[in-house]
Amino acid sequence: MAALPEIREAEATGGIAEIYAGLRAAIGIPLVNLIYRHLATRPGVLPWVWGAIRGCASAPALEAGRARMAEAVHAQGLGARLAAALALDDPGREVRALVEAYNRGNAMNLLLLTTLRRHLAGEAGGGPVAAVAVPARQGPAPAPLPPIPRLDALPPAVAAEVRALAALHGAEAGGVVPSLYLHLALWPAVLPPLRAALALLFADGTVARARDAACAVAEVTAAELLPALGRPPAPFPEAHRAATLAVLETFTRQIIPAMVPIGVALHEALPRAT
Repeated sequence: MAALPEIREAEATGGIAEIYAGLRAAIGIPLVNLIYRHLATRPGVLPWVWGAIRGCASAPALEAGRARMAEAVHAQGLGARLAAALALDDPGREVRALVEAYNRGNAMNLLLLTTLRRHLAGEAGGGPVAAVAVPARQGPAPAPLPPIPRLDALPPAVAAEVRALAALHGAEAGGVVPSLYLHLALWPAVLPPLRAALALLFADGTVARARDAACAVAEVTAAELLPALGRPPAPFPEAHRAATLAVLETFTRQIIPAMVPIGVALHEALPRAT
């Protein structure tokens, strides 16, 4: 299971660092998700992507779609199933904040990137070139999160748990290690019970049904968001179109739509301090 190439946030400089800052502000979370960190390794791709989706970040259809997705995922009952199977002590406020950040990011990105994938595949979208200001989010800025550890820097037993969680997603996920699992390695006691509980829910099809529900909402919302896509001033770097479409297929049909319900269920299942 090889790590997906990426430019980590601490390593980003110049224009990539500026885009990362814009993504954090637009999506409203204190981290840049793996898909963008990976696209940053392809020359010209992340600037084009950011130019296309930045205007959608304030589109009313995005928040409406996120609300519909939350309802659709909750209706699958994954949270109650995970809570019943998850034997876990209260992991603390930091873990809950981490899960909440990923939940917002995964839902927003599933909607945005499904829209982008469909546009790259040939569907019409994109308005006139314009500088779109990302509106300031109301309320305090999200609290910073600790850096994501490197898989190869984890103790072997902890790394094995992370890999085992990623392997639950099957060959369709292309061996990608979802960042939430890697981030949770900072609290290694969470990993074994989470893996055992999720293994049951993958095996009986619960995760697949919730994933499909998230995908269905994303496709409907993408049709609404397509007209809000921006038209970046530079054309898409054609040498990277096929590879970018392939990775967007994997992330928007397999990885992110599975992590949306898993994150929501984990948030519902985590014990609260009393």
